[in-house]
Amino acid sequence: MPQLSQLRVATSMRSVTLAVLVTGLAAGLMAGPAFAQLGNAAPKAKAKAQTEAKSKKATRAARKKSLSAGVRISNSPHPTYDNDTARLISAAMLSYSTLEVRGGWPTLPPDVMTLAPDSSGPEVALLRERLIITDDLAPEHAEGDVFDANITAAIRRFQSRHGLEETGTIGKRTLAALNVPVTRRLRQLAASLDRISAMDFVFGHRYVVVNIPAAVTEAVENGKVVRRHAAIVGKPDRPSPTLTTSITAVNLNPTWTVPLSIVKKDIRLKMRRDPGYIARMRMRVLDGSGREIDARAVNWGSDGAPNFTVRQDSGTWNALGAVRFDMPNPHSVYLHDTNNRSLFSADYRFQSSGCARLENPRDFAVWLLQEQDGWSRARIDAAIATGQRQDVRLTRKVPVAWIYLTGWVTRDNVVHFRDDIYNHDGAPSRALVADLGARNDLRASGFILQSADPEPVRAVSYLDSQ
Repeated sequence: MPQLSQLRVATSMRSVTLAVLVTGLAAGLMAGPAFAQLGNAAPKAKAKAQTEAKSKKATRAARKKSLSAGVRISNSPHPTYDNDTARLISAAMLSYSTLEVRGGWPTLPPDVMTLAPDSSGPEVALLRERLIITDDLAPEHAEGDVFDANITAAIRRFQSRHGLEETGTIGKRTLAALNVPVTRRLRQLAASLDRISAMDFVFGHRYVVVNIPAAVTEAVENGKVVRRHAAIVGKPDRPSPTLTTSITAVNLNPTWTVPLSIVKKDIRLKMRRDPGYIARMRMRVLDGSGREIDARAVNWGSDGAPNFTVRQDSGTWNALGAVRFDMPNPHSVYLHDTNNRSLFSADYRFQSSGCARLENPRDFAVWLLQEQDGWSRARIDAAIATGQRQDVRLTRKVPVAWIYLTGWVTRDNVVHFRDDIYNHDGAPSRALVADLGARNDLRASGFILQSADPEPVRAVSYLDSQ
């Protein structure tokens, strides 16, 4: 089988050409990888409901259990998104198109989850083959049916590329990712390329990237990631938007004006059940002129458009935490701290109502303000300790892009994938067809497939197999 062990993309990729076709895709063609976290009556119906409730409870417990040191954020200096990302994704699509023509990679049986170091057997040989195809295991380690240190390292590399806990063994999520077919991976790359091609973003020498499917925020300076933060992004039913804007200010001890959508979906319901909720949460109800009104005078049972706003006072109870990063945009979302940090080390970080919560936001604030004299970490901590709101405007705005990449390639030519948590990859998109006529040039450049080609390879759309 051909391998991707030559994803060594040279700078001269002029020989790669992409023909862009406009086509409609059936929305159901692609389901996300098998990481879905979603769950949903007479005696039988009641029993079913109880079973589902237990299942949901077990899922929540599993997520809490996943708060472990094994889930880590990459320390790679290579940004997820820079001015070379589109070219690198296009190049990776060429190799994945070739793999698709060749039949992709083998499907691993559930038995591989029982393998451990020093195990042996045909399942180990099959696992070797699978890892070599995507360059996670070097071709010189193709022989053998023993689970050795090379396989352990290869599994860790695969897990790192897919945002999985790096255990070096095969669990359910790793097996599911290994068995995602090449056609789906190719579609993730194509859909991601479509999305960034439609974005209007100017890269500065300092900029910020929030990749929603990875739930990670990167601070990039002079082409390298200098800070990378775990993020909590929007739930599937309250997705974070893609956008480009600039960070204009750092708000210390911010108040929180509750978005209208949250007032409608959450605050009203909570007030109907618990009339003391707003007072207990240190919130105030304000009329159209900004004057405080008695929360008891509001008709919380109404489903009409609210003629008031709800604002939460600054403090340790505030949902935005101690720091908010202002970035004007039509979606009214922003980066911020949180008063609930328990989810940052989880591997499922899709728990917000659209904004992005940052781990270690004070360190991020130091980086943003480093070009402004005097704003050290000590000064930021001291300002927060006063409890008084303070807005620090940036003397130079920092561009920020919220992107949705489920498949991308970094400058070290590593191909990364993440779960399509919002099911965006299945939406109608353009089909990109790789021109495989340039394969000889690409082989010479060190990019593509050194394996023999016993039969001719035709130019093929990644959609052909559908």
